[in-house]
Amino acid sequence: MRASAIEFRLRMLIQVVIVVLGFWAPWIQAFDLGRRVSLLEWLALELSRAGVLRFTLSAPAVILLGAFIAGLGAVLRVWGTAYLGYSTVHHGQMQAGALVADGPYRYVRNPLYLGSWCMMAAISLLMPPTGALFTMTLVTLFYLRLVLGEEAFLASSWGEPYRQYLRAVPRLFPRLRTSLAPAGNKPHWLIALLSEINPIGVFVILAFLSWQYDSELMLKAILISFGLSLVARALAPRSVHSAPAP
Repeated sequence: MRASAIEFRLRMLIQVVIVVLGFWAPWIQAFDLGRRVSLLEWLALELSRAGVLRFTLSAPAVILLGAFIAGLGAVLRVWGTAYLGYSTVHHGQMQAGALVADGPYRYVRNPLYLGSWCMMAAISLLMPPTGALFTMTLVTLFYLRLVLGEEAFLASSWGEPYRQYLRAVPRLFPRLRTSLAPAGNKPHWLIALLSEINPIGVFVILAFLSWQYDSELMLKAILISFGLSLVARALAPRSVHSAPAP
């Protein structure tokens, strides 16, 4: 169930492939499953047909929900990266420096994966419903594999101090309160904002461009956001922190 070292190294590429397949959804044409509509449109129509909300209200409700999920993902990604540091977040190998127990890591062990999951859930609203189901199923399984792999690596590297941390902080469902004392690491917000342009961009797209009801426009905007994030990562300083966390 744990991810291998190769999967960890290629984690961005694997996610990109999953997302591309979700948008492409070749099975729709292959099995003549009808015309393509986005999950956002489909959910709004289904809420309207079920009598839950009128379509004029159901579409905005789905957009607001998507924007909220995207915003939560952006906050978790930026907050986690601010304390963990660029070098550890985007390193090609698992790292075992000093244990980080600051910021979001006091409330949940894997805020970055949780933030990425939220970002993917928001993006999936622009996919066909079956593509969204495919993407979120594979992404969820892949993130769980990565989490289990990292936790096993850190447990073998840190031993009892890390096991105490495991007992004190939940894996994926954050606690609203914590008795865990902060370790005293300083956040680096500017580096975090530059490093996490993509989740921020996804939030902006869902919050503002969704009202155009133009899935093609939003897809182009997401591609631009992803491209800008790659440029920002290439230019970002590499050695702000060397302290990994789970």
